[in-house]
Amino acid sequence: MHGPELVGWMLVALCGGVGASRLRPLRGGGPGRRAAAGEALMGFGMAVMAVPDPPVQPPPHAFTVLFGAAAVYELALAAGGSGHRPHHLHHAVGALAMVHMALAMASSPPGAHGHHAAGAAGGPVPAGAVTAVLLAYFAVYVLYAGARLVPAVPAVPRPGTAVASGAAPRPPEVAAACRLSMGIGMFAMLLAV
Repeated sequence: MHGPELVGWMLVALCGGVGASRLRPLRGGGPGRRAAAGEALMGFGMAVMAVPDPPVQPPPHAFTVLFGAAAVYELALAAGGSGHRPHHLHHAVGALAMVHMALAMASSPPGAHGHHAAGAAGGPVPAGAVTAVLLAYFAVYVLYAGARLVPAVPAVPRPGTAVASGAAPRPPEVAAACRLSMGIGMFAMLLAV
């Protein structure tokens, strides 16, 4: 990823934290286990990709293969009639965005800024157009996901009732906040492509 070093480290912290928080549901089992695994993979992959000037450069084609396989898997789940089709499609778009960024990394020399990966992608669509579409998708997703986290009716306690302080957020809210954070991180990383 190209851009200011501080932003890169902030993305590493954000994405690594999201990846680590999504490991917890893997231990307990349950219906959200598959989604949590995909989100943990995406969070850790984004964290590794965001490291500014790493001492050991991971091969970009490894990201392409890993996230290409993840995209195919998510598309297969979406086509399989799962009840979570929009969720699987969103994961597939995220994985394809990672493939796009990996191809951009592979086609640019170290230290290059503002590059385009049209030659590496080998397709007729310029990389700038793909980046613009992905930026638009993640901008809309972040706005939508953020609006869903805002309570519809503010919880105002009635006089004389106790307010629970320090109550931990429920797991669905944590998962939604993690998805929102990854959407913001993906948007920021795409800006640097």
